Amino acid sequence: MNAIASPANQTFSADWRTFESTHRLRAVKLLTDSLEATWDDDRISHYHFLWLRDNCPCSQCVHPGTREQMFEVVDAPGNLAAESISLNATGSLTVHWSDGHRSVYEAGWLRSHAYDALSRSERADRLYSVRPWESDLLIPTFDYSAVMSSDPVLLDWLLAARDIGLTMLTGMPATGEALENVARRISFIRESNFGVTFEVRTKAEAADSNAYTALELPAHTDLPTRELQPGLQFLHCLINDAAGGESTFVDGFAIAATLRAASPEDFRLLCEHPVEFWNKAPQSDYRSYAPIIGLDSRGEVSEIRLANWLRAPFNLPASEMSAFYRAYRHFSALTRDSRFIVSRRLEAGQMWCFDNRRTMHARKAFDQASGKRFLRGCYMDRDELLSRILVLQRGEPGHSIRAA
Repeated sequence: MNAIASPANQTFSADWRTFESTHRLRAVKLLTDSLEATWDDDRISHYHFLWLRDNCPCSQCVHPGTREQMFEVVDAPGNLAAESISLNATGSLTVHWSDGHRSVYEAGWLRSHAYDALSRSERADRLYSVRPWESDLLIPTFDYSAVMSSDPVLLDWLLAARDIGLTMLTGMPATGEALENVARRISFIRESNFGVTFEVRTKAEAADSNAYTALELPAHTDLPTRELQPGLQFLHCLINDAAGGESTFVDGFAIAATLRAASPEDFRLLCEHPVEFWNKAPQSDYRSYAPIIGLDSRGEVSEIRLANWLRAPFNLPASEMSAFYRAYRHFSALTRDSRFIVSRRLEAGQMWCFDNRRTMHARKAFDQASGKRFLRGCYMDRDELLSRILVLQRGEPGHSIRAA
């Protein structure tokens, strides 16, 4: 069935988006405190009066300029009721309220926001597009010039960064500005104690991170010492003439899923017991206290937090210390398992962009006497990535919000 278009006379969108639906409302019926909607696929959705009034999309309830709500549901009468309801030729629902207000809801919007059990389940599945990977991953690779000049290519790159968590850009100019240019093509760069951008090269003296040495670095996330770890990390290679120094990556979500299936008790311990991470320097002292495996409200893995060299001594009840070390060693061993590892040398003109709260990265040791190695990097929050995706999708054919 073809998607049902929005009404031709619909000129105001409450949040700049359009909501297409592959289904029509077949019937609506008034109940005591809600209405019952029956769709053409026989799904039944209930919409409570206060919920409908709270979400009226008209320009009296939603500011036409900011698209922020002006109406407060506390101002609705306590005995608010729908006096009449009707479906028009385009499938939109019109409600005449007992307080004299009139609301019109498009079928696509209603279907996209329905809160019957099946609709909520479908919507949750669409929100989580994580695609786990192992060592056979074909790294999504994009051309710098295409990303800079084409919004559709930019969107494809950002969707890969969101769903897979590891991407590469090629054809990057060997200039200091290229990194900032491509990052700001997305949004704001997140500044840290290492600066707006940072340089990764060996420092003979006063190195304030193991990254600034030639040492091998184990799999880790950057800045686990912060209350909120950066969501994205960018690493642009300008020079790499040194022997060694290959980049390696593992999907922390895939490792967590493996641990959850093979050893639920180890998984539980790493989710429930927070660990302290710290980064101490003469002019700063950053500390965080959070689990190695973070879960969201649905119980799904949403974050990995680990950098062994920034970890404080474990602070757990004595009765669980041995079991926690078993779990920690189990997780760490999986990050070294070849079935999970993707390894590739980053050459001049290439850039990694990866989800720092999911994709753990590492580096093999290199011989600093064999040649120069110079990378520039920066961070960005996940919010900026997700916001840019949503804005780009507004203008992309086929990317309007489609209800199931």
